[in-house]
Amino acid sequence: MSRLFCNGTPAAADVPAVALVNYGHFTSLQVRGGAVQGWALHVQRLQQATRELFDAALDIAQLQVWLRDALVQSGARDASVRITVFSRDFDFRQPLRAVPLDVLISIAAPAVMPTTPRAVMPSRYQRELPHIKHVGTFPLFHQRREAVREGFDDVVFVDDVGNLSEGSTWNVVFWDGGQVVWPQAAMLRGVTAQLLERGLEVLGQSQGTRTVSLESLSGLSGAVACNTAGLWPLAAIGGQSFGQSKVLLELLLRSLALAPWEPL
Repeated sequence: MSRLFCNGTPAAADVPAVALVNYGHFTSLQVRGGAVQGWALHVQRLQQATRELFDAALDIAQLQVWLRDALVQSGARDASVRITVFSRDFDFRQPLRAVPLDVLISIAAPAVMPTTPRAVMPSRYQRELPHIKHVGTFPLFHQRREAVREGFDDVVFVDDVGNLSEGSTWNVVFWDGGQVVWPQAAMLRGVTAQLLERGLEVLGQSQGTRTVSLESLSGLSGAVACNTAGLWPLAAIGGQSFGQSKVLLELLLRSLALAPWEPL
């Protein structure tokens, strides 16, 4: 069961405010032994989105205090954490009015990633403000639901010009037999994806970014999904199967292991 904390205190009374005004943004992360990979990237994401959505700056020092306290009160050294930035005073009738920021922290059990390769359904869809991890997640979950209805495990999005961008809640990365391929499209550039890119550079592994259409998937031999919960292999996208996804997964796991765990 998740525990919720708003501005450092138990948040049961504050949950309706988040549901009634669906305006805000968040980041999700995994905590292990009280430490996080890529904390600076999570902070950068939160600050950039706060400036864009609220014309305000987030107090990161205070956020870190609240996060530590939430973990202590939950008795959790290992956890899945979601940090949501919103405002109980936001009024859509006066969207430019300056408002105080609120921070909702959710503490849940640590994620366990699937080991069986998954098949995902391509779907024509583009998120609003794709560079922001905003709270408008209804279409993502609905798209995933439709994919499961069709017999797939999840969904990957295809933009208006036919290029793959991102999964429902994850980034996708490909393998062409020698090079790691990152798809080029409007999307959220995830923290884990950024850590993987850095690690691959340290390993001296060739990588590049290019547009990936459904038609070009036949020239790729592996695919892996990634987010802050972890990495998992993809068996197929639509009717295109991948035989070397586990090869790519092993390479990416080595890359991610190079990212230090930073105490909170």
